[in-house]
Amino acid sequence: MDIDVLRHIALSYSPMVDRNRTVVATRLTVSALRPGSALKADELLQAIALVWPEGGARVSLNIMSENLLNDLMRAKPLPNVMVELPSFIACDPENAPVIQQLRAQGNTLLLHGRPASSLPPELLPCFKYSIIDLQDDRRKNEAAGQLEPGVVRNIGFIQSGVRTVAEMEASFTRGALAILGWPIENAISTSTAKAGQPDMAVLVELIRRVDAAEDIDKLEAVLKRDPTLAFQLMRYINSPAFGLSVEISSFRHAIMLLGYKRLKRWLALLLATASKDANMRPLMFASVRRGIFMEQLVANSGDEEMRSEVFICGVFSLLDQLFEKPFDELLKTIPVPERVYQALADNTGPYQPYLELAKAVETETAPVINEHAEHLLMSLEETNRAVLGTLTTASQLE
Repeated sequence: MDIDVLRHIALSYSPMVDRNRTVVATRLTVSALRPGSALKADELLQAIALVWPEGGARVSLNIMSENLLNDLMRAKPLPNVMVELPSFIACDPENAPVIQQLRAQGNTLLLHGRPASSLPPELLPCFKYSIIDLQDDRRKNEAAGQLEPGVVRNIGFIQSGVRTVAEMEASFTRGALAILGWPIENAISTSTAKAGQPDMAVLVELIRRVDAAEDIDKLEAVLKRDPTLAFQLMRYINSPAFGLSVEISSFRHAIMLLGYKRLKRWLALLLATASKDANMRPLMFASVRRGIFMEQLVANSGDEEMRSEVFICGVFSLLDQLFEKPFDELLKTIPVPERVYQALADNTGPYQPYLELAKAVETETAPVINEHAEHLLMSLEETNRAVLGTLTTASQLE
């Protein structure tokens, strides 16, 4: 399906994480390659509906182009599409009828930033939450249990710009209902779970044995040490994302049908999501999407071996934080292809640019994403389609 707007924007994504450390929505940031360019909101909504159809999961749109945002406000997005409105747009009297119409049709509206003047009383109820960036939060330095003088909040707030677990916990202490961003920096030092939990140890052993193509009976014996992992593995393999026409009923059946190489990829996915520490959930969320995104990038040009390797490279890209070990030490115990080792341990090799692009679509805007894409001789349209394909596939695994 040809969607012209995908040629002129860059899509990036991050999770919306609530107090229970559950990802409750995806934030999709849309930035224009050329500010002020004419972009069609109906085309953007058409692309978004492929990932988030009516009645499905929620997405929060952070539109960085004023022209595109104004067009989108009048284009009747689906009710599950949340719309972030900068305070200067919310305070413009000309936008009042449109804002009220968005609320009437069921869209959740988020007020982004502190208004220079108070919102009209009739508009305040239109906004369910406000988004307050951590850098601009006047309460960020207040002591626990104390309120910063002169700071009054009439609606619940969501904190953006959160990059560490400590910042996330502090935001929730101040009353944030959710955070937007990737609290994965310094996760090692703040994690309460011990590295190398039993289920992780089982997975590492399984990966080594699958890599060595050991007998199925030996592999089953290892898996039986952790029935929970066996259940998770069956759930992943039977998910719509895997695309199998028959249901796999046992680990033995999985090996016979999939083969060792394809099975190893799903063990890698399980390894990256095996931590029981709730604060690690955003990190695991990122790991899965990095792997799927990198595979999407080479879906049309790479061979099966390359697709498998870049998937593992992305999924393993945060294992150093999960295991609290540097990659050069960690990868001595977990067998990975040489090109994956180069990207993770040495920051070199043919997969390193793909990994950099995967990191860029988590945080950056159009010029940065476009620069990384051009280095791989890829267009913004190809990159954006990989983003949308990633989010579609990832939703089928959850």
